[in-house]
Amino acid sequence: MAARGIGRYFPVRGVCVGMDTYELVTRNASEVVTEEEVRALADDPDGKRVYVGYEPSGVLHIGHLLGANKLIDLQDAGFDVVVLLADVHAYLNDKGTFDEIADIADRMKEQFLAYGLDEDSTEFVYGSDFQFDEEYVLDLHGLELETTLSRAERAMAEIKSGESVKVSQAVYPLMQALDIEYLDVDLAVGGMEQRKVHMLARDVLPKVGYDAPTCLHTPLIADLGTGEGKMSSSSGISISMEDSTEELEEKVNSAFCPPTRDPEGDLENPVLQIFEYHVFPRFEEVVVERPEKYGGNLEYEDYESLAQDLESGELHPADAKSALAHYLDELIAPGRERLEELRA
Repeated sequence: MAARGIGRYFPVRGVCVGMDTYELVTRNASEVVTEEEVRALADDPDGKRVYVGYEPSGVLHIGHLLGANKLIDLQDAGFDVVVLLADVHAYLNDKGTFDEIADIADRMKEQFLAYGLDEDSTEFVYGSDFQFDEEYVLDLHGLELETTLSRAERAMAEIKSGESVKVSQAVYPLMQALDIEYLDVDLAVGGMEQRKVHMLARDVLPKVGYDAPTCLHTPLIADLGTGEGKMSSSSGISISMEDSTEELEEKVNSAFCPPTRDPEGDLENPVLQIFEYHVFPRFEEVVVERPEKYGGNLEYEDYESLAQDLESGELHPADAKSALAHYLDELIAPGRERLEELRA
C-alpha cells in the first residue's frame, strides 16, 4: 500500500483488509439483483466478466467515476471488466454524428485508464463492433416482438435525452438488454437510473432463449449545490475530469453541506456522498488539515467516523469541503492531464 502524507494524497488499489470478496463486490451498492446470484459470482470470480456501458457523450464526470470506482473494486476482487463504449446507443439518443461520437469514445477510454482501471483486465468494446451483425439484429427484432412500446418507454424514462420519446429511444433499452448476452458477461453494472433497463432485460431475455442477467446498481450523487435529485452535467453544479484545481475548489466550497448526513425532506448531503462513494474507496486514510488553534488535523480510516464527526460538530463543513477538494483533485488529476495531452 502507498504511504500517506498530510497535504498529499495517494489513491491505492487492493482488497480492503478484513473485507471478504462479497463485501468488496457489493460495498456502496444500492442494490444487487439477486443477492444469491451475486454471492455465487463472488465465491468464484476467476474468469467472470462484468460490464458497464457508457454513451460517449463528453468528458467523464462524477457519475462515470462512481461507476469506475465500482469497476476497480470488481477488478480487485478478481473479475475481468468490460467497458462498452456505446457509440450506437449515443447515436440513437441524439448525441451527435458517428464521427463525433467515435472521437469522444477514444478520449473516454484514455480517461478511464488514467483514472485507475487496470489496462490488463479491462476490455473496451465499441457497440458498432457487434451491434450491426445479422444475428444481433435478428435477436433485437425478437425482443421487439416481446416488448410493448409502453414498457420500453418506461425503461428509457430516466436516461433519454429530450422531452419526447423517439422510436430510436424505444429500441435503445432492448439493445442494452441484448448487449449483456452478446458481450458474454456474468454481471451487469449501472447506476440506479439503469435499474428499469436491467429489469426489462431480466424479463425479456429469457423469452428469446437467453438467461436473465445478474445486476448491481450504484447510487446517484445529489446535485452539488442543492442536495436535490441527481447531479447532472446538463443542469446545476457538476464535477468533471476537465475541471482545474481552482474550479474544483470553487465548486466544492459552494456545495450544499449541512452538519448532518440526513437533511430533512428528500435532500442528501452531496459532500458526504462523495466522501463515501469516491474518496474512501480509493484512499486508505483521509486527513483533514486544520490549524492547531482549531484542534489540529483530523485523520479518518473510514467514512462512518468522518460522518459522525460532522454530525457531532467536531468536523466543520468548511474543513470537510477543503479536504474533499484536495482528494477529488488527486483522483481526477491524471485524467485531466491525459485530456490536455490529447488536445495538444
